[in-house]
Amino acid sequence: MLTYDLPKERIAQRPCEPRDAARLLAMRRGGGTAPRADSPPFLSHRIFRDLPEFLKPNDCLVLNDTKVLPARLYGQKAETAGKVELLLLEENKSTGYKVPGTQKNDEKSVEFRCLGQPARSLRPGTRLLFDHGGLHATVTGWQEGERLVRFEGRGVEQALRRLAEVPLPPYIDRPVRPEDAAWYQTVFAREPGAVAAPTAGLHFTPELLDRIRQMGVKICYVTLHVGWGTFKPVGEREMNSGRLHPERYAIPAETADAIEETKAKGRRVIAVGTTVTRALETFALRQAQGERRGTTDLFIRPGFKFQVVDALVTNFHLPGTSLLLLVEAFAGDGTIRAAYEEAIRGEYRFYSYGDAMLIL
Repeated sequence: MLTYDLPKERIAQRPCEPRDAARLLAMRRGGGTAPRADSPPFLSHRIFRDLPEFLKPNDCLVLNDTKVLPARLYGQKAETAGKVELLLLEENKSTGYKVPGTQKNDEKSVEFRCLGQPARSLRPGTRLLFDHGGLHATVTGWQEGERLVRFEGRGVEQALRRLAEVPLPPYIDRPVRPEDAAWYQTVFAREPGAVAAPTAGLHFTPELLDRIRQMGVKICYVTLHVGWGTFKPVGEREMNSGRLHPERYAIPAETADAIEETKAKGRRVIAVGTTVTRALETFALRQAQGERRGTTDLFIRPGFKFQVVDALVTNFHLPGTSLLLLVEAFAGDGTIRAAYEEAIRGEYRFYSYGDAMLIL
C-alpha cells in the first residue's frame, strides 16, 4: 500500500476558481513495478479544462450525481452542557413517528445514524440540545462506531436543514464558509444522500460539459451516495474480509445501455472518480442478476480485474485509504508511486479541493 509524506501546504483549503482551472496530471496505466526511466508514464502536465483533448467521439464519460447533505451539527449535552458534534449519516426512516400526545403534523421525531464526538460519552439515553435548546435529541443506540440519535420537536426537519453545516473533511483546517455550500457540490448534483462529495467531479463546469458533449462524447450518470467509510483508513478487518463500509448506488437504465453500446463500438468508458468506478464495477459483477441498484461493499485493490472502466479521472488521495488502493489497482502501484512523487515535486494541490489526475 502506497504511503507518502505530504507537506501540509500541499493540502488544498479551497477549490480553484473557476473549477476547471485546477491542474491535471495526465498519465498512462502501467504495471506493478516502477516505470522504466526511458518510458515514463506521464503524458503531460495540463489544466483540467484541457480534458476534452484526451477524449474521442463515442467515448462515454460517467459522472456521479449524488448531492452532499448538510450533515455536521454542533450542540451540547443537556446534563453537563459539554460540547458535542454529530455527523448525520443517513435517516433511519423506519423509526420516524409523531411525538406522542401531540396533534400537530409539524411535531414529530426523526432518527439518524450518526458519528459523534466525544464518542465515549454519547451513550444510549444521553440527551442533547441544539440551537440553544430549540431542538432536542436523544441517543437511542449504537453499533460499530455509529450512534442512533432521535431528534424531536416542532419543525424538526426544517431545524436540521437550518442548523447543519457542510461536512468538510477534517484535513480542511478552517471554519466552514458560506461559499462551501456551493464549492463542496458538483454542478450536476441532484440526488441527495452523500456525506462527502465525489471530488473528481468538482472540477467540471457547465461550459466544460457542453464542450465535451459537442465533440460527440456521451455523458451519463450513476448515483453512489458517498459515506463516512470513504475517508476511513483501511484496517485489518477490511483487508481480511475484502469488504468496505456499504454505500447505496443506482445505475439508470439509460446509463447501462450507453455503456453497452460504447463497449460494442470498441470505445472507452471514462469514470469520473472512484465512486463511479465502484458503482460501475459492482454493476458488472451483478449484471447477471439484473441488479442496477442496492448497496455495494466492493473493495477494489491491487489484483482486481476491471470489466467496465477503461480510463479514470480522480483526485490525489490520502495514504492508507481504499480510494488510493483502487487507484493503485487501476494504474499499477509502481506507476501511482511515481505519479504521486511527481505531483508532490510539481507542487500539485491534494485531496478534496485539490488537483486531478487522468489515467488512460
